[in-house]
Amino acid sequence: MSETEGSSDRRPRTTSSGHLEGSAASAPPLTPGEDRRWATLAHFGGVVGAVPSLIIYLVFRDRGPFTAQESKEALNFTLPLTCLLFVSYILALIPAIGWIFGIALVVIWVTMTLAGLVAGIQCNKGRPYRYRLNLRLIN
Repeated sequence: MSETEGSSDRRPRTTSSGHLEGSAASAPPLTPGEDRRWATLAHFGGVVGAVPSLIIYLVFRDRGPFTAQESKEALNFTLPLTCLLFVSYILALIPAIGWIFGIALVVIWVTMTLAGLVAGIQCNKGRPYRYRLNLRLIN
């Protein structure tokens, strides 16, 4: 058997939705408890920024409707604030005015953390949560 004969069967195939076969799209759907748990963790992850909600959104969006909705909501809330945190951190290094951005860092982080905790508690009860001020960047 030559190299080309068996290699054509091993190429990844995509589904009509553009996902690779064998990826999370073919994974079993989440149970209602798991769906609620991952949605809650997406909001609680706001303590460290947008990365946890982004990972949960990318991995579980096709497996649970509540997780897809809530991780997208958490990502839309934490992504702009995480960007502001990075900008404030860099500007806090400026000697003359850095203290202002240092205070802004703390205020942004506390806001993101408290809002994420409130949202996570609501999701854990099975209630969808909408942040009061949220940019809907990801639809």
